[in-house]
Parts: sequence; C-alpha cells; structure tokens
Amino acid sequence: MFQLHKILTILGLTVVASGLSSAIYKGPLKFRPRGWAEPKQEWSYVDVRKGAHMFYWLYHTTAPGGIQQAPLIMWLQGGPGGSGTGFGNFEEIGPLDVQQNPRNTTWLQAASLLFVDNPVGTGYSYADSKEYFTHDVAGITADMMVVLKTFFMEKSPQFQEVPFYIFSESYGGKMTAAISQALYKNIQAGNISCNFKGLAMGDSWISPADSTATWAPYLYTNSLVDQAGYKAINDSVKKVLQDIAAGQWSEATGAWGSTQTVVDLQTNGVNFYNILKWGQQESSSRFTGNSIGDWLLSKLHAESLDDLMNNEIREKLGIIPKQVKWGGQSNEVFETQSEDFMKPVVDIVDDLIQNTNLKVVVYSGQLDLIVDTIGTEQWVYTLSIADKYREASRKPILDPVSHLTSGFVKTVDNFSFYWILDAGHMVPSDNGATALKMVRMITGLED
Repeated sequence: MFQLHKILTILGLTVVASGLSSAIYKGPLKFRPRGWAEPKQEWSYVDVRKGAHMFYWLYHTTAPGGIQQAPLIMWLQGGPGGSGTGFGNFEEIGPLDVQQNPRNTTWLQAASLLFVDNPVGTGYSYADSKEYFTHDVAGITADMMVVLKTFFMEKSPQFQEVPFYIFSESYGGKMTAAISQALYKNIQAGNISCNFKGLAMGDSWISPADSTATWAPYLYTNSLVDQAGYKAINDSVKKVLQDIAAGQWSEATGAWGSTQTVVDLQTNGVNFYNILKWGQQESSSRFTGNSIGDWLLSKLHAESLDDLMNNEIREKLGIIPKQVKWGGQSNEVFETQSEDFMKPVVDIVDDLIQNTNLKVVVYSGQLDLIVDTIGTEQWVYTLSIADKYREASRKPILDPVSHLTSGFVKTVDNFSFYWILDAGHMVPSDNGATALKMVRMITGLED
C-alpha cells in the first residue's frame, strides 16, 4: 500500500456538514481588531446533487466604488481536499489572518473574493456518505457548475456583469483548468450568465510527470542533494514515469508518494512547499498517529486554524450542522480522487488558450519544490504557443514597497507566465505584496 500520509502532503485539506441554508453577515465579530471595519460578507450551502452539499463564502471588495467597480475572484485551494474558506482565506488572501489581525496584502483591496470549499467533502462542504464523493475532475467540474449557476443566477445576480476570474493554487489549478473549460462552454450555451474573463493557476498540478521529474535537478541546483542523492531521487522517479506511461494511475500515485520519502531522506527533511523554511514541516518518519486526516490537518493547517474554524468561525457562520467538523472528510476526498491524481490536464490548458478569449495565466513561486518552476516550464513549452512564447521577452515586476525586482512576467497572446521571487508553493503567504500586484496586473487594474 502506498504511503497515503506522504501523498496527501501535496496540496490541501477538508470536513463534514448538513443542511441547505444561507446567511448575510454585516456586523462586528467579537474578536474584531479595534479600528477595523469588517467587509460585507455572505455565505451559503448549495445542494449540488443528492447527498452532496457545497459551502461558499463571499467577501465584498473594500475597493473604492464597491462591487460594481472591481472584479470578482473565486479562489480554489489544492489537495484535493484543501479548504479555501480556511486556508486560502485566513492563511493567504482574506481580510484577517489566523490570529484575527488585518492582512495588509488582502486581495479584497482589488477584488471581491469568493471562497468555495471544493470538491464535496472539503472544508465545510460535505457528503452524506462516501458514495457521494467525486472521483475525478469531471465530477468536480459538474458539481462546480451547479454552484456557479446557483451563485450567479439565484443567490447573487448582482455579480453577473462583474468581471469574473478564477485564481487557484496547487491541485486547485488542475481543477480550475477543467472548471474554466466547462464554465466557458456553459456561458456560450446560455446556461450560466457570467462575465468570465480569465483564470490564474498558481504552482499548479497540471503535469505531474514534469513536476516530479524535475525534483532532482531542482534540489541539486540548490545544493540540497549531491550526485548520489540526485541519482537516488531519479531512480525513484523512473517508477513514477513508467506507471504514468502505462496508464497505471493508482500505482503512479503510490510511486509518487514513495519518491517523496526518498527526497525527504536525501535532503534531511526539506520543506516541499518552501525550500528555505527548514523545520516547519515534519518528516514522514515522525508520523505515528492512526488518522491520516488528523496528521494532514496538523501539517497543512496550523492547530490554531483548526481551532478557529471549529469554534469562532463555526459560531459566526451559524449554519454549520452540529455533526460537522472542519477537516473531517479529508481522507475520503483524497482517496476517492487517487486514481485521477497523477493524470495531466495540459491538453485542457492548451484548449483554453487556443479556443477561448480568456486570459490564461500560470504563476510559480521560486522556492516551491512540490510543483517547481522547472517542471512547470517544461509543460508550458509543449503548448501550441510554445514557439512564440520561446521568442517573447519577459519584463521585471518591481516590489511595490522596495521597488526591487520581485518577479517577472512573459505574455504571448492570451497566455501569461509569472515568476514570483521569494515565494514558495503558497505565493500569497510568502510574498503577499507581489502577489497582490500580480492580481492587479492580471485583472487590468495595473499595468
């Protein structure tokens, strides 16, 4: 049996709940920081299928002019099983951090934010039983179409004309590619009314083979392994690539997890999410618990976030059923997606570039190992625009405070690639100022 606790390490987390209800919250929280005005918020459950219920949380922008003068961004977390309403919201781009202090680089300054716990079983979203979990990105996409149709055409029709973008992280990027393709087709067919403008996939699991195959060269270049370590990792990667080539997807997922263990041993416990953050991620050898879900919660979401989501936030929302524990269904979410986990979606990204008028964006953190920039660039050079992309020049992005170089961007037709420096897998957490500037550039608020 493959090491599921290592495999789950890649990109996210989850829960359980019940009921279809919604609420609008305008008043102060009991832990609101002094002198801070809380943005208008709305949240709701959507029954996407029998036995399957998804939760979303909307924040209205704080930008001048209100919601009609700023774009709407939907944020999708990774995993599969990572909670956007928890991690993305309080650890990355929402108005408050886990300690409930205002975030200076919140994306609310530039856009309204829609966090969706996706797929079913993630965060506050839930399934009545395991049989209602999805098994691949096609099932995830079908559920999201119900959520978006409900949101734009029933719950919040005032956002129908607002420019809409999907931003994502990690496995969320894989889901975003498929969701964007389906949403575009549904809009063209008149099934959903939405002003869809583009998508941005951050450190995204688009081509698992390319990401995994470049771990050894990335680590060697950064002095984290010697030639013997390089060989040991590459020898393990060969099994991953063989399984992918043979279409043995579950076996590939297991081999990928084993390769993480090899990397862990050869580097003395490198942090897969940011190679400079030593000591902030325990190695697999120290896992002694019986619940993989509990281990994943403790690694990817700090205990303080777990406490926040299952206490103050639960109380604030007021619609989370009594039997729901934030993170309670994380095991099942990943397990039911494991057959699909290592499958690439490069063809979907290429279709979005060739056959839509959407902005298609890829961004990558310099210090990320799990989805390193080298691997991401490898699959980008297989796209239909590869020749033009190769010849195009890239321009620097300057930090808005220091005015030093903090990134680069290259654009060809409707496709852009952003290199974000001083950042790992969770770009907004590591380099919030540049991430916010990138958002403004992508949405046309800034050149």
